[in-house]
Amino acid sequence: MNKTNPLIILTGPTASGKTGIILKLAEKYPIEIISADSMQIYRGMDIATAKPTPEEQKILPHHLIDIMNPDEEYNAGAFRKDALRIASEIELRGHIPIVAGGTGLYIKALIFGLSEGPTRSEEIRENLRDFIRANGPQKAWEILNQHDPDIASKISPSDASRIIRYMEMILLTGEKPSAMHDGHGFREPKIDARVFCISMERDVLYERINLRVIDMIGMGLVDETKKLLEKGYSPTLKSMQALGYKHLVAHLLDGLPLDEAILLVQRDTRHYAKRQMTWNRGHYGTDIFCSVENAFKGMEKLIDKRLSS
Repeated sequence: MNKTNPLIILTGPTASGKTGIILKLAEKYPIEIISADSMQIYRGMDIATAKPTPEEQKILPHHLIDIMNPDEEYNAGAFRKDALRIASEIELRGHIPIVAGGTGLYIKALIFGLSEGPTRSEEIRENLRDFIRANGPQKAWEILNQHDPDIASKISPSDASRIIRYMEMILLTGEKPSAMHDGHGFREPKIDARVFCISMERDVLYERINLRVIDMIGMGLVDETKKLLEKGYSPTLKSMQALGYKHLVAHLLDGLPLDEAILLVQRDTRHYAKRQMTWNRGHYGTDIFCSVENAFKGMEKLIDKRLSS
């Protein structure tokens, strides 16, 4: 991963066509994929996460998929450590690593590293968990927003895990997490990487999202969610609050009609895609944005150059 052979990274909003690009590249090149998707790490959560099918994984090796149970924690720091190790292992096999996924914080951590936050306090974290169990993550997010609106604006009001961490940082240090982030790192890249970020017309992307949600229902997303609940995974888990699952939990446990649940999944996925696009525009230069076709061509050119050197 140097100036001659930078790490290739493919990102972009959900449903923008990342999987199609890498499968097409796999027809020509000895590539392996390191998933930069914070939900595809979970076992048993396949459909709503748009996880590569077993058949696709046979064609093209994927890493950092199915590595955790839904009630286990994983974070950007662990991803960076694992991704760098796996990339080196792929290169030792004579193959080409490609990082692909839409979790912006994972990719940012990989390229720029992570600032050191304060130590953790299990007592504070448990008190915050109790508060969220009693009042819901939205109420906790509102409190976080009062103390640090900059950091609150970057996370979902349902993301209990990050809300707890940021509130913990405030309680431990008395400082705003956003100020700590601004004051540490994230300025100079720690590795050489070439990022391709897919960009497309919003109306086209939103239509793709709407159709994908319908496809997911047809693939058995309701049954998949039911099985997760039957295994004892709590609806309050961070993983079970993910797009698709939380809506179908409401359908299965609270009587939300399925057609309404589908509309909510579509709406919230569109909102998520918009946040992904906003994140990418705020963290990268305009030169990384490209169409699906140009992303493929650009990655193809880099791989050809590497194989010929």
